[in-house]
Amino acid sequence: MKKYRKYLGLIALVLLVTLIVTGCSTGNIKINTPPHGGIYGWIFQWISLPLQNVMLKTAHAIGGVNGAGWAIVIITLVVRLILMPLMLSQQKKSVTQQEKMARLQPQMKLIQEGMRRKPITQEQQMQLSAWQRELYSKNNVSLTGGIGCLPLIIQMPIMIGIYQAVAYSGVLKHASFFGISLSSKSVILAIVATVFAVIQGYISLIGIPEEQKKTMQSMMFMNPIMTLFFSLSFSGALALYWAAGNFMMIIQQIIVTFFIMPREKARVAKELKEKPAAVVVTKADIDNLFNGGSSENSNPQAKELHQDLRKRNQGKQNRKNK
Repeated sequence: MKKYRKYLGLIALVLLVTLIVTGCSTGNIKINTPPHGGIYGWIFQWISLPLQNVMLKTAHAIGGVNGAGWAIVIITLVVRLILMPLMLSQQKKSVTQQEKMARLQPQMKLIQEGMRRKPITQEQQMQLSAWQRELYSKNNVSLTGGIGCLPLIIQMPIMIGIYQAVAYSGVLKHASFFGISLSSKSVILAIVATVFAVIQGYISLIGIPEEQKKTMQSMMFMNPIMTLFFSLSFSGALALYWAAGNFMMIIQQIIVTFFIMPREKARVAKELKEKPAAVVVTKADIDNLFNGGSSENSNPQAKELHQDLRKRNQGKQNRKNK
Protein backbone atom coordinates (compact mmCIF):
# COMPACT_ATOMS: atom_id res chain seq x y z
CA MET A 1 0.00 0.00 0.00
CA LYS A 2 2.83 2.41 0.80
CA LYS A 3 4.22 2.33 -2.73
CA TYR A 4 0.84 3.53 -4.10
CA ARG A 5 0.39 6.28 -1.50
CA LYS A 6 1.72 9.04 -3.74
CA TYR A 7 -1.01 8.25 -6.30
CA LEU A 8 -3.88 8.60 -3.83
CA GLY A 9 -3.87 12.40 -4.11
CA LEU A 10 -4.05 12.12 -7.91
CA ILE A 11 -6.98 9.70 -7.74
CA ALA A 12 -8.80 11.91 -5.21
CA LEU A 13 -8.40 14.97 -7.42
CA VAL A 14 -9.64 13.13 -10.51
CA LEU A 15 -12.70 11.96 -8.58
CA LEU A 16 -13.26 15.54 -7.46
CA VAL A 17 -13.16 16.69 -11.07
CA THR A 18 -15.76 14.04 -11.89
CA LEU A 19 -18.09 15.23 -9.14
CA ILE A 20 -17.74 18.90 -10.08
CA VAL A 21 -18.15 18.36 -13.82
CA THR A 22 -21.10 16.06 -13.23
CA GLY A 23 -22.63 18.67 -10.94
CA CYS A 24 -22.17 21.32 -13.59
CA SER A 25 -24.17 19.23 -16.02
CA THR A 26 -27.88 19.81 -16.25
CA GLY A 27 -28.43 16.20 -17.23
CA ASN A 28 -29.53 17.37 -20.69
CA ILE A 29 -26.98 19.30 -22.70
CA LYS A 30 -29.72 20.79 -24.91
CA ILE A 31 -30.73 23.06 -22.04
CA ASN A 32 -28.81 26.33 -22.43
CA THR A 33 -29.53 27.80 -19.00
CA PRO A 34 -26.19 28.30 -17.22
CA PRO A 35 -26.02 28.13 -13.40
CA HIS A 36 -26.34 31.48 -11.61
CA GLY A 37 -25.83 30.64 -7.94
CA GLY A 38 -23.55 28.61 -5.75
CA ILE A 39 -20.16 27.23 -6.70
CA TYR A 40 -21.28 26.23 -10.21
CA GLY A 41 -22.53 29.75 -10.93
CA TRP A 42 -19.21 31.16 -9.70
CA ILE A 43 -17.26 28.73 -11.92
CA PHE A 44 -19.35 29.66 -14.94
CA GLN A 45 -19.09 33.41 -14.33
CA TRP A 46 -15.33 33.61 -13.73
CA ILE A 47 -13.90 30.64 -15.65
CA SER A 48 -16.32 29.13 -18.15
CA LEU A 49 -17.65 32.37 -19.63
CA PRO A 50 -14.19 33.87 -20.34
CA LEU A 51 -13.09 30.55 -21.87
CA GLN A 52 -16.27 30.48 -23.93
CA ASN A 53 -15.48 33.93 -25.33
CA VAL A 54 -11.87 32.91 -26.09
CA MET A 55 -13.07 29.76 -27.86
CA LEU A 56 -15.62 31.66 -29.93
CA LYS A 57 -13.13 34.36 -30.98
CA THR A 58 -10.44 31.77 -31.76
CA ALA A 59 -12.88 29.64 -33.74
CA HIS A 60 -13.99 32.73 -35.69
CA ALA A 61 -10.37 33.68 -36.39
CA ILE A 62 -9.53 30.17 -37.63
CA GLY A 63 -12.76 29.78 -39.54
CA GLY A 64 -14.28 26.65 -40.97
CA VAL A 65 -16.38 23.94 -39.35
CA ASN A 66 -13.41 22.72 -37.26
CA GLY A 67 -12.62 26.12 -35.74
CA ALA A 68 -14.11 25.36 -32.32
CA GLY A 69 -12.19 22.11 -32.08
CA TRP A 70 -8.92 23.80 -33.00
CA ALA A 71 -9.70 26.47 -30.38
CA ILE A 72 -9.86 23.74 -27.69
CA VAL A 73 -6.58 22.26 -28.97
CA ILE A 74 -4.88 25.68 -28.89
CA ILE A 75 -6.15 26.43 -25.37
CA THR A 76 -4.88 23.02 -24.23
CA LEU A 77 -1.45 23.52 -25.78
CA VAL A 78 -1.12 26.98 -24.21
CA VAL A 79 -2.06 25.64 -20.76
CA ARG A 80 0.37 22.73 -21.11
CA LEU A 81 3.19 24.98 -22.30
CA ILE A 82 2.65 27.25 -19.30
CA LEU A 83 2.68 24.26 -16.95
CA MET A 84 5.58 22.46 -18.63
CA PRO A 85 8.42 24.15 -16.67
CA LEU A 86 6.70 23.22 -13.41
CA MET A 87 6.01 19.66 -14.53
CA LEU A 88 9.55 19.19 -15.86
CA SER A 89 10.92 20.46 -12.54
CA GLN A 90 8.78 17.95 -10.65
CA GLN A 91 9.83 15.09 -12.91
CA LYS A 92 13.47 16.08 -12.48
CA LYS A 93 13.02 15.86 -8.71
CA SER A 94 11.35 12.48 -9.17
CA VAL A 95 14.33 11.18 -11.16
CA THR A 96 16.67 12.41 -8.41
CA GLN A 97 14.64 10.64 -5.74
CA GLN A 98 14.52 7.42 -7.78
CA GLU A 99 18.29 7.42 -8.23
CA LYS A 100 18.88 7.99 -4.52
CA MET A 101 16.34 5.33 -3.58
CA ALA A 102 18.13 2.85 -5.83
CA ARG A 103 21.29 3.33 -3.72
CA LEU A 104 19.30 2.76 -0.53
CA GLN A 105 17.60 -0.44 -1.69
CA PRO A 106 19.96 -2.82 0.20
CA GLN A 107 19.17 -1.08 3.50
CA MET A 108 15.46 -0.75 2.63
CA LYS A 109 15.29 -4.50 1.95
CA LEU A 110 16.75 -5.22 5.37
CA ILE A 111 14.10 -3.02 7.02
CA GLN A 112 11.27 -4.51 4.93
CA GLU A 113 12.39 -8.05 5.70
CA GLY A 114 12.48 -7.10 9.37
CA MET A 115 8.91 -5.78 9.16
CA ARG A 116 7.77 -9.13 7.74
CA ARG A 117 9.33 -11.19 10.52
CA LYS A 118 6.99 -13.05 12.84
CA PRO A 119 6.66 -12.68 15.73
CA ILE A 120 7.52 -9.00 16.00
CA THR A 121 7.04 -6.79 19.05
CA GLN A 122 5.87 -3.19 19.16
CA GLU A 123 9.33 -2.02 20.19
CA GLN A 124 10.91 -3.84 17.25
CA GLN A 125 8.42 -2.23 14.85
CA MET A 126 9.19 1.18 16.33
CA GLN A 127 12.91 0.59 15.91
CA LEU A 128 12.52 -0.45 12.26
CA SER A 129 10.33 2.61 11.56
CA ALA A 130 12.90 4.85 13.26
CA TRP A 131 15.64 3.36 11.09
CA GLN A 132 13.56 3.99 7.97
CA ARG A 133 12.90 7.63 8.86
CA GLU A 134 16.57 8.15 9.68
CA LEU A 135 17.60 6.49 6.40
CA TYR A 136 15.42 8.91 4.40
CA SER A 137 16.44 11.92 6.47
CA LYS A 138 20.21 11.37 6.35
CA ASN A 139 20.13 10.78 2.59
CA ASN A 140 17.72 13.65 1.72
CA VAL A 141 15.10 11.35 0.23
CA SER A 142 11.47 12.46 0.07
CA LEU A 143 8.66 10.05 0.90
CA THR A 144 6.51 11.55 -1.87
CA GLY A 145 9.17 11.04 -4.54
CA GLY A 146 9.12 14.70 -5.61
CA ILE A 147 5.72 14.42 -7.25
CA GLY A 148 2.99 16.98 -6.49
CA CYS A 149 -0.61 17.56 -7.54
CA LEU A 150 -0.30 21.27 -8.34
CA PRO A 151 -0.37 20.85 -12.17
CA LEU A 152 -3.61 18.87 -11.94
CA ILE A 153 -5.13 21.41 -9.54
CA ILE A 154 -4.32 24.20 -12.01
CA GLN A 155 -5.90 22.25 -14.89
CA MET A 156 -9.13 21.49 -13.03
CA PRO A 157 -10.72 24.93 -13.68
CA ILE A 158 -9.76 24.67 -17.36
CA MET A 159 -11.41 21.25 -17.73
CA ILE A 160 -14.57 22.42 -15.99
CA GLY A 161 -14.54 25.65 -18.00
CA ILE A 162 -14.31 23.86 -21.35
CA TYR A 163 -17.14 21.52 -20.39
CA GLN A 164 -19.45 24.38 -19.39
CA ALA A 165 -18.36 26.60 -22.29
CA VAL A 166 -19.61 24.00 -24.79
CA ALA A 167 -22.65 22.93 -22.75
CA TYR A 168 -24.05 26.46 -22.36
CA SER A 169 -23.26 27.97 -25.76
CA GLY A 170 -25.74 27.78 -28.60
CA VAL A 171 -22.87 28.02 -31.11
CA LEU A 172 -20.36 25.66 -29.50
CA LYS A 173 -23.07 23.12 -28.67
CA HIS A 174 -23.48 22.42 -32.39
CA ALA A 175 -19.74 22.60 -33.19
CA SER A 176 -17.77 19.62 -34.44
CA PHE A 177 -14.17 18.61 -35.04
CA PHE A 178 -13.64 16.65 -38.26
CA GLY A 179 -17.23 15.47 -38.06
CA ILE A 180 -17.09 14.60 -34.34
CA SER A 181 -19.62 16.44 -32.16
CA LEU A 182 -18.04 18.39 -29.31
CA SER A 183 -21.22 18.25 -27.20
CA SER A 184 -21.77 14.49 -27.42
CA LYS A 185 -19.65 11.60 -26.20
CA SER A 186 -17.02 10.48 -28.70
CA VAL A 187 -15.55 6.98 -28.80
CA ILE A 188 -13.01 8.01 -31.44
CA LEU A 189 -11.57 10.88 -29.39
CA ALA A 190 -11.58 8.69 -26.27
CA ILE A 191 -9.52 6.06 -28.08
CA VAL A 192 -7.09 8.67 -29.44
CA ALA A 193 -6.61 10.16 -25.95
CA THR A 194 -6.07 6.67 -24.48
CA VAL A 195 -3.52 5.68 -27.16
CA PHE A 196 -1.54 8.84 -26.45
CA ALA A 197 -1.63 8.00 -22.72
CA VAL A 198 -0.29 4.48 -23.43
CA ILE A 199 2.55 5.88 -25.58
CA GLN A 200 3.50 8.35 -22.84
CA GLY A 201 3.50 5.56 -20.25
CA TYR A 202 5.68 3.33 -22.44
CA ILE A 203 8.26 6.07 -22.96
CA SER A 204 8.32 6.74 -19.21
CA LEU A 205 9.64 3.19 -18.61
CA ILE A 206 12.67 3.63 -20.87
CA GLY A 207 15.89 3.79 -18.86
CA ILE A 208 14.21 2.78 -15.59
CA PRO A 209 15.97 0.03 -13.54
CA GLU A 210 14.19 -3.32 -13.75
CA GLU A 211 13.36 -3.34 -10.05
CA GLN A 212 11.61 0.03 -10.26
CA LYS A 213 10.08 -0.81 -13.63
CA LYS A 214 8.12 -3.72 -12.13
CA THR A 215 6.49 -1.34 -9.66
CA MET A 216 5.79 1.34 -12.28
CA GLN A 217 4.32 -1.07 -14.85
CA SER A 218 1.25 -1.77 -12.74
CA MET A 219 0.70 1.96 -12.19
CA MET A 220 1.38 2.77 -15.85
CA PHE A 221 -2.00 1.29 -16.79
CA MET A 222 -3.88 3.60 -14.42
CA ASN A 223 -3.55 6.75 -16.54
CA PRO A 224 -4.83 5.16 -19.81
CA ILE A 225 -7.70 3.45 -17.98
CA MET A 226 -8.79 6.68 -16.29
CA THR A 227 -8.37 8.58 -19.56
CA LEU A 228 -10.62 6.11 -21.39
CA PHE A 229 -13.22 6.11 -18.62
CA PHE A 230 -13.51 9.89 -18.31
CA SER A 231 -13.30 10.50 -22.06
CA LEU A 232 -16.24 8.15 -22.58
CA SER A 233 -18.17 9.65 -19.66
CA PHE A 234 -18.21 13.29 -20.80
CA SER A 235 -18.51 15.36 -23.96
CA GLY A 236 -16.25 15.22 -26.98
CA ALA A 237 -14.88 18.63 -25.98
CA LEU A 238 -13.29 17.16 -22.85
CA ALA A 239 -12.12 14.09 -24.76
CA LEU A 240 -10.41 16.42 -27.23
CA TYR A 241 -8.86 18.33 -24.31
CA TRP A 242 -7.42 15.08 -22.90
CA ALA A 243 -6.22 13.94 -26.34
CA ALA A 244 -4.34 17.20 -26.95
CA GLY A 245 -3.04 17.19 -23.38
CA ASN A 246 -1.75 13.63 -23.62
CA PHE A 247 -0.05 14.47 -26.91
CA MET A 248 1.83 17.24 -25.10
CA MET A 249 2.64 14.75 -22.33
CA ILE A 250 4.37 12.55 -24.92
CA ILE A 251 6.59 15.48 -25.91
CA GLN A 252 7.25 16.27 -22.26
CA GLN A 253 8.11 12.63 -21.50
CA ILE A 254 10.56 12.52 -24.42
CA ILE A 255 12.34 15.55 -22.94
CA VAL A 256 12.47 13.87 -19.53
CA THR A 257 13.54 10.42 -20.74
CA PHE A 258 16.19 11.38 -23.27
CA PHE A 259 17.52 14.68 -21.92
CA ILE A 260 16.75 15.27 -18.24
CA MET A 261 17.09 11.69 -16.98
CA PRO A 262 20.62 10.97 -18.36
CA ARG A 263 21.95 14.28 -17.01
CA GLU A 264 20.33 13.85 -13.61
CA LYS A 265 21.57 10.27 -13.31
CA ALA A 266 25.11 11.38 -14.05
CA ARG A 267 24.84 14.25 -11.54
CA VAL A 268 23.49 12.03 -8.75
CA ALA A 269 26.12 9.36 -9.48
CA LYS A 270 28.87 11.98 -9.18
CA GLU A 271 27.33 13.36 -5.99
CA LEU A 272 27.09 9.91 -4.39
CA LYS A 273 30.64 9.11 -5.44
CA GLU A 274 31.90 12.14 -3.56
CA LYS A 275 29.49 11.59 -0.66
CA PRO A 276 28.27 7.96 -0.49
CA ALA A 277 24.86 7.10 0.90
CA ALA A 278 24.77 7.14 4.70
CA VAL A 279 24.60 3.69 6.27
CA VAL A 280 21.89 3.60 8.95
CA VAL A 281 21.13 -0.10 9.30
CA THR A 282 23.06 -3.31 8.61
CA LYS A 283 22.20 -7.00 8.71
CA ALA A 284 24.01 -7.21 12.04
CA ASP A 285 21.66 -4.52 13.43
CA ILE A 286 18.59 -6.48 12.27
CA ASP A 287 19.93 -9.74 13.70
CA ASN A 288 20.78 -8.01 16.96
CA LEU A 289 17.28 -6.51 17.14
CA PHE A 290 15.55 -9.88 16.74
CA ASN A 291 18.04 -12.00 18.69
CA GLY A 292 17.70 -10.36 22.08
CA GLY A 293 19.93 -7.31 21.45
CA SER A 294 18.90 -3.99 22.89
CA SER A 295 17.31 -1.81 20.22
CA GLU A 296 17.53 1.22 22.49
CA ASN A 297 21.30 1.32 22.16
CA SER A 298 21.05 1.29 18.38
CA ASN A 299 19.05 4.46 17.92
CA PRO A 300 18.59 7.46 20.27
CA GLN A 301 15.21 8.31 18.73
CA ALA A 302 13.91 4.82 19.39
CA LYS A 303 15.19 5.01 22.98
CA GLU A 304 13.18 8.18 23.61
CA LEU A 305 10.09 6.58 22.09
CA HIS A 306 10.48 3.48 24.24
CA GLN A 307 10.93 5.50 27.40
CA ASP A 308 7.87 7.61 26.63
CA LEU A 309 5.82 4.48 25.93
CA ARG A 310 6.89 2.90 29.23
CA LYS A 311 5.97 6.06 31.18
CA ARG A 312 2.52 6.15 29.61
CA ASN A 313 1.90 2.46 30.34
CA GLN A 314 3.12 2.92 33.90
CA GLY A 315 0.79 5.90 34.40
CA LYS A 316 -2.18 3.91 33.10
CA GLN A 317 -1.35 1.05 35.44
CA ASN A 318 -1.08 3.39 38.45
CA ARG A 319 -4.52 4.88 37.67
CA LYS A 320 -6.04 1.41 37.47
CA ASN A 321 -4.51 0.44 40.86
CA LYS A 322 -6.01 3.54 42.47
